[in-house]
Amino acid sequence: MLLMALLSDMRGSERDELIHQHIDLVRYEVDRLAVGLPREVDRDDLVSAGIVGLIKAVDRYDPARGASFPTYATTVMRGAILDELRSMDWAPRGLRSRYRHVEQTIAALRQRLRRQPDESEIVTELGVTHEEYEKLLCDATGTAIVSLEALMETSGDSRGPSTDTPGSARLEWNPAAVADRGEMHRLLGETIGELSEREQLVISLYYHEELTMQEIGAVIGVTESRVCQIHTQAIARMRAGLATRLAN
Repeated sequence: MLLMALLSDMRGSERDELIHQHIDLVRYEVDRLAVGLPREVDRDDLVSAGIVGLIKAVDRYDPARGASFPTYATTVMRGAILDELRSMDWAPRGLRSRYRHVEQTIAALRQRLRRQPDESEIVTELGVTHEEYEKLLCDATGTAIVSLEALMETSGDSRGPSTDTPGSARLEWNPAAVADRGEMHRLLGETIGELSEREQLVISLYYHEELTMQEIGAVIGVTESRVCQIHTQAIARMRAGLATRLAN
């Protein structure tokens, strides 16, 4: 109902055509971000949040700055959807706690070994079976996505984000934040370089090519659930690597 009301409010405006041309971007971005979320999470709420982001992107887009509208709109929509996810507090406390324990274990192993630990080392340190570890990775996919985005947002601008635009778009086109984000991207590049080739490929396909988990599975020849596992472990490794670099 909210989705239809939002669209109805825009009808007849000059922005209507541009919004409707890109409405599929909202649904696609929700599909990318909602993987692994429990059924209790209402995707219509996420779509509505994405549409709010799309409308804001239409209002604020400036082609003179060089970015294409779909690129800019996706950034704003993604931030709006992630903000909605955070407000839902959807992840069970037990799941968040178990995922934080995985991140902390990987970080501790990385510091001790002075390299990224392999999966067997992580499983041994956690004291679980490979099957239990893989299930946790799959269950925690949504938590991992939100946690990495949160780290990028809070670390990208030491002065703290403004509140007039949603999510990662808070830093969009903010001249004072450009240098900070450039340094973050450099550190992120170093951290990604520590990942396995398959993890690097999954991260590239998800964040650069913006494919869904299902599409990535088709590309690399594994199941969607296996892609989720690879992705979640890669994010835990990345957070450990970034935390080390940011502390230095």
